Amino acid sequence: MGLQAALRLIYPPLCIACDGQVATEFGLCTDCWQTTPFIGGAVCDCCGAPLPGEDDGRAAQCDDCLTLARPWSRGRAALQYRDTARQLVMALKHADRLDLAVPAAQWLMRAASPLIAPDTVIAPVPLHWLRMVRRKYNQSAVLAQALARQAGRPACPDLLIRHRNTRSQEGRDRDGRFRNVEGAFRVRPGRDWVAAGRPVLLVDDVMTSGATLSACTEACLAAGAARVDVVVLCRVAKEA
Repeated sequence: MGLQAALRLIYPPLCIACDGQVATEFGLCTDCWQTTPFIGGAVCDCCGAPLPGEDDGRAAQCDDCLTLARPWSRGRAALQYRDTARQLVMALKHADRLDLAVPAAQWLMRAASPLIAPDTVIAPVPLHWLRMVRRKYNQSAVLAQALARQAGRPACPDLLIRHRNTRSQEGRDRDGRFRNVEGAFRVRPGRDWVAAGRPVLLVDDVMTSGATLSACTEACLAAGAARVDVVVLCRVAKEA
């Protein structure tokens, strides 16, 4: 304990967003906390987007999920994709900030706990191997494994493969996003038994249209998954 106290004096905990001094490891300072849009209260039961009003315990859906059928059962998101949340996702994705998986897993667990059953398998949205070589790691797999540790559930980081190297979704409209990833995912050969007859929780960093998660869900269901739920660190959504 003495050594830990000495180290804290020399290396005090820093805000994960701005490097300002904070009281605990992996925390946010007051200013960054205020600009981190955590999702709470009433949410869409299908994608986790915030909804107006208070949570009354009844399942409700946002306009997007009312007009677009989702192949998965339920969905949740920890944050809205803006301000400090967007900064943190970009740091995790492109700046090797793997330390951010620690607080992110806690936020994901808070959002995803209603979706996790005793036999749930947690799996990430995969990268194509060419993109994996360039990026060195899959941020969704990092999040999935950290969430699995929080939940005490098994993670299967290689359940799915992206067998077609799809182009970026950036700049595409909703229909274009769905066309871009159609048929791009499948369960890895020899991994069907992991999903067969069990609930699968898919993990990704950001949901925009839901096209990528839809394609991954269809692959899991084709392999015999009992059901598929999804959780993302950030949801692109309008203000409630």
